[in-house]
Amino acid sequence: MSESALEAPRVHRGLKDVYFDRSSVSSIDGRAGELRYRGYSIHDLAENATFEEVCGLLLFGELPSRRRLSEIDAELKASRNIPAAVYALIASLKNAHPMEVLRTAVSALGALCPEPNATSTSPLLEQGLRLTAQVPTIITTHYRLRQGLDPIEPSRKLAHGANFLYMLHGREPTAEAARVMDVDLVLHAEHGSNASSFAARVVAGTGANLHAALTAAIGALSGPAHGGAAEDVLKMVREIGEPANAAAWVKAKRAKREPIMGFGHRVYRATDPRARHLSDRAAQLSREYGQPQWYAVLEAVVEAMQPYSRLGVNVNVDFYAGVIYHLLGISQEFFVPIFAMGRVPGWVIQVREQVENNILIRPLTVYDGPPARDFVPLDLRG
Repeated sequence: MSESALEAPRVHRGLKDVYFDRSSVSSIDGRAGELRYRGYSIHDLAENATFEEVCGLLLFGELPSRRRLSEIDAELKASRNIPAAVYALIASLKNAHPMEVLRTAVSALGALCPEPNATSTSPLLEQGLRLTAQVPTIITTHYRLRQGLDPIEPSRKLAHGANFLYMLHGREPTAEAARVMDVDLVLHAEHGSNASSFAARVVAGTGANLHAALTAAIGALSGPAHGGAAEDVLKMVREIGEPANAAAWVKAKRAKREPIMGFGHRVYRATDPRARHLSDRAAQLSREYGQPQWYAVLEAVVEAMQPYSRLGVNVNVDFYAGVIYHLLGISQEFFVPIFAMGRVPGWVIQVREQVENNILIRPLTVYDGPPARDFVPLDLRG
């Protein structure tokens, strides 16, 4: 037997640094702090593109022309309503956690889908656009029913992010609030093989349909290690209370070796490139809404954490998101569903890439249990 055959297999826990496939959708340079969607810098997209344009880029490969953008926008607006059966399901579950309701509603949409098992590109992407349009309606329907309010019919004229805020509060948002929501969705739209996207690809790899894959993705995102940081950051800001308390609060946390919410990332060693755009918007909203204390506490935490930057512990995208959502009047338990709302196009295109060149994803584990042993009959087991 060769020496290589005797070597123990190397275990990559969490599949860290393992490349399982190729993708033409997004690229991440964790050391440089760089993110690109199909070659375009996230900075250019966040500053110049709408969420509808980014949907076109991710799903169809190129930034859409004016005519194509109009078609995508029209399709999204025409697809916002949800079936009565899904509405009734949400109403029956109104006291459940919003991520559980979202996951269940997306699964139900799959059961009602006219072409549930579409795997060819065109029908799958049509389903993807429809889901992109329907997820905000699911979230806002649940939000309002949970508060004892009637749901708001989707707008046929407002853009994606603005329509979400309109359905949430029953009034058209300011231009600044609509733009902040749009930028947030752009920043969350796609991020490579993260836990939820990988979950979607694993399910798609079995031949299951798009709704099943996205149901799995939502389930993965609901875990606090993946999607919950924005919610935890708001809790942190409330606990700190005043900017003057931030340094002592951070020092106490670090002394206990406890994490600081909104800092650090599985991939980025430099500052998350998405964070700066939410920082700018959090500052603008704080001024517009006359509540500067929220942003001031965040900045005080950033200053207190500066010594840890050299260790690769830097601000991530969730750090400013929670305060933004709070300023937009959104309840804390709905922060993660908003993350999901932005990520739908990314999940869809990850599924499409998987089914286009499909292979069952089946990693191995190294067995470290008892050695081979003989079966003991029940009467002899003591």
